[in-house]
Amino acid sequence: MSSDGLWRMVRIGVVGLLLAAAVAGLVFGDAWLWTAVQWSPPPFLEFYGVDEFDVATIVALLGAAVLKAAFVWSILRPPMRGPVTRREKALRLLLYAVVAYGLVGWLPMGLLPDAVVAVFLLVLWTAVDVLFLLVIRWRSRLLRATAGVLFTVELIGLANEVLDELDLPELGPRGYVDLVWFAAGAGVTVVTLAGQRRDGRWSGGTLVAGWSSLGVQALSFALYLLTGGRIPGPPLPVTVLMDAAEFVSLVWIAATAREMPADRRPMRPSPARRRLTRAATAIVAVVPLMALVHPEQTPHLTFSGWSTDCYDGRGFGDLNPAEREAAFLCRARSVEGGPPLFPDTLSDQGVLAYGRALCHARDRDEQEAILTRAGSEQPAGGADPSHLVYVCPEIVGKSQPDLLLTAEETEAADAAWLAEENARCRDPWPRTKGVVQASVKYFLFADGDPGYMVYDPDDETPGPTMEEAMDELFASDDAIVAADGSAALIGHVADVIDLCLTVKAFRTPPPKRTAGWDHVAEVPIVSRTGQLTVPEMSYDGVGAGAPIPNLAIEGEGRYRLRVYVRVRAGEEQHLVVVFPGTSKKRLKLR
Repeated sequence: MSSDGLWRMVRIGVVGLLLAAAVAGLVFGDAWLWTAVQWSPPPFLEFYGVDEFDVATIVALLGAAVLKAAFVWSILRPPMRGPVTRREKALRLLLYAVVAYGLVGWLPMGLLPDAVVAVFLLVLWTAVDVLFLLVIRWRSRLLRATAGVLFTVELIGLANEVLDELDLPELGPRGYVDLVWFAAGAGVTVVTLAGQRRDGRWSGGTLVAGWSSLGVQALSFALYLLTGGRIPGPPLPVTVLMDAAEFVSLVWIAATAREMPADRRPMRPSPARRRLTRAATAIVAVVPLMALVHPEQTPHLTFSGWSTDCYDGRGFGDLNPAEREAAFLCRARSVEGGPPLFPDTLSDQGVLAYGRALCHARDRDEQEAILTRAGSEQPAGGADPSHLVYVCPEIVGKSQPDLLLTAEETEAADAAWLAEENARCRDPWPRTKGVVQASVKYFLFADGDPGYMVYDPDDETPGPTMEEAMDELFASDDAIVAADGSAALIGHVADVIDLCLTVKAFRTPPPKRTAGWDHVAEVPIVSRTGQLTVPEMSYDGVGAGAPIPNLAIEGEGRYRLRVYVRVRAGEEQHLVVVFPGTSKKRLKLR
């Protein structure tokens, strides 16, 4: 069997398999039909929010299956025989790579980081465009120059995608760049088809496929405008048919690669047609450049609000002066936690100017007025000084000098402050030494904290919820501790945000010594893993100011937990005593 006959059998097999899979989808359900026609996994269907296909969608999928099968039949036609140069051979391989990516390659490539895919496409199309300029016999310097300009604009759009994926400053407002990119893409199609026609080696069918791809691009853009750019966009049947129709561009690219070696006689247009072509190509070349060169007052957005890199932990003191304005822009445009402080339509220069104006505002009302003029969606909230410090450190630093510190200086200052706070808490039983003990400042949650826990951190046995413990704690006005199993919730009696806590562990019960204390209670507690402790301060600033030792000094077993509480001179003091004991009694000693 000849190679042509074998290849024809492969084409018949592939196309037959595609059609058979679509028919099988009618039997096996929507997920199978979607995968067979769209060549994408069923989870992609969830993006459209469709639970079950209606009749229109099923008909559209079957129509798309037939259309795709016809396109694949054309794409799989074998390359024409004939001599090709090294450049033509390289271009043919790259064009087939584009076709392979458009058919199924996008799916495995989707497993890679988006930035890698964007760089891959930029490199691929750069090579294709350069070879197009070298391989096509343009027969006109103006046409070749026009093609070079449009190819460059198209590649600039791809480069902007790379910048976006890398969270780097983009080349301009996203909507504006995308519009220019689309116009350049349409221009690339037009000028390439003009070059192919003048070259003469490509057939009329190839040119028809190219013009059809341009029509599909225009229709897609029209649908985008009609739907207002919403995602997922038009109704699902329309989306399915448009996805299938867009395969015509792959047919054109594959045909361009297939007919590379054909040596047809180039067409010689009439003088009038040549003059018209020159005028049209000049317009197509100049208009995108005019669109790219915009006036200085046009907003140049270096941050679109999609990145969170500005919250990488580096404060004002860790940034050099050149980075501080960018840090403010990043925070001012961030959508973390709500709408951005300034609208996307405001230029970077405008954002910085309004930021400096906010620094000089006398009060919150004046800040609100400034933000209202700027078009902010949240003017009443004012501006955060930790953000304004990046544009006016000389003003913010006067009232909050800690915002000017480096991360290392901040850490050292926090450690010194915490050590000072812990040092203020004295041992209320200085002469009664425990096996282990500690005196620290315990910081409560400022917006309402029922207290703190003494618990076994490694015990995974289900226990009472925090709500249940709080109900028990608040059931009586003088209750100070609620315990169950390996956890005890100890409450505070005054309206405070911190308290002095001393913990001691003994091997035998210490004297009760209730004199001088306002509340004393004793409850049972269990350690199932040999651990009993108090939570240390976490990132939210809640917890003990220093590590608390393990109070289960006898290992696993039953213990007694005695809690002493008093308020003196506005300061609340707690003494927590732990010692072995099997009693299950709950005692109120004072």
